[in-house]
Amino acid sequence: MIIYKITLYVLINQAHIPPMNKIKSDKTPEELCGPLLEAALNHVAFDGWSKRTLNQAEIDVGTLPGILDLAFPGGAIQMIDLHAQHCDIEMVQKAAKIDMNKLKIREKITKLVKLRIETILPYKEATHRTASYLALPKNHLTSLRILYRTVDLIWKTLGDQSTDFNFYTKRITLSGIYTSTFIYWLADESEDAQDTWNFLDRRIENVMQFEKVKTKVRKKEINLSKVWRELGKKRYGS
Repeated sequence: MIIYKITLYVLINQAHIPPMNKIKSDKTPEELCGPLLEAALNHVAFDGWSKRTLNQAEIDVGTLPGILDLAFPGGAIQMIDLHAQHCDIEMVQKAAKIDMNKLKIREKITKLVKLRIETILPYKEATHRTASYLALPKNHLTSLRILYRTVDLIWKTLGDQSTDFNFYTKRITLSGIYTSTFIYWLADESEDAQDTWNFLDRRIENVMQFEKVKTKVRKKEINLSKVWRELGKKRYGS
């Protein structure tokens, strides 16, 4: 429980989440980040992350023109980044209510990936436009940073304390699982996204089977010279 509280404290302070109160004219641009982002998300599904969407967000919130540029100097990509942080925080908050100690490692990973994707369920159409926007070459690095932050947070939420090579392999493997599941979900029209969760189970099962094979190989002493000799016989004969 302590790790959840510490993680949430850091994330919330990094994300600068303001209270969603009624907008007042004396609010600072930073305090308006949350309301402006929420307003923009209502238009992204129709107009993408365009100037029209950003302008409409200012109108909906009731701010003066130009306030959004002060709140988000980086523009749309900065808003997307903040939204991803909000979703990460929501995932951790929901995970804190689950007794993870009763779950196996594969069940823990499944639960966290599912929780993270569920945070964007209300914004599925907007997420389609966001994914296309992040696919642009100019946004490639930001896209990778957002993905890494999410998978790194999943492992930290699960209590991962690895510092060796496993630190990187765990995150690379989870990146593949999360990305493929996310893409599958975008096209999933099944009830309650059940096909997506079945796909997630299969992906994790494949990874677990692969890890079992690697473990077996490590436990055996392999004579590489003998292996190459036998392969040579099969190709060229004795």
